[in-house]
Amino acid sequence: MSSLVSESRVIAALNDNLRRFHKGGMVTVSRGIAALDKRVWAEVIVAVAEFQNFTSDNDPYGEHDCAVVDVDGLHVIWKIDYFDPSMLYHSDDPTDPTKTRRVMTIMLAEEY
Repeated sequence: MSSLVSESRVIAALNDNLRRFHKGGMVTVSRGIAALDKRVWAEVIVAVAEFQNFTSDNDPYGEHDCAVVDVDGLHVIWKIDYFDPSMLYHSDDPTDPTKTRRVMTIMLAEEY
């Protein structure tokens, strides 16, 4: 197994932990998501957590870092970014949780 494949698997596992369990980073929602009815907001959070339809088209690097889900006719994008511990710069090593602060943003597609 190449080191790139191995790194992608580590990153995907860390990203899945954040996306599914909200552990290992911060989860933020856009103003558009926050303005939704709480029932729909909850459905969005569950749909993001349960998403498993990763393909080579929507996840070309195998990192499980971004996708689109449809909830009640809404197109919702979720994306995970990797910051250094100061939260000012991109992380040098997204495989290392001590060097990376993960932030998942959930937003309406029209807000992207």
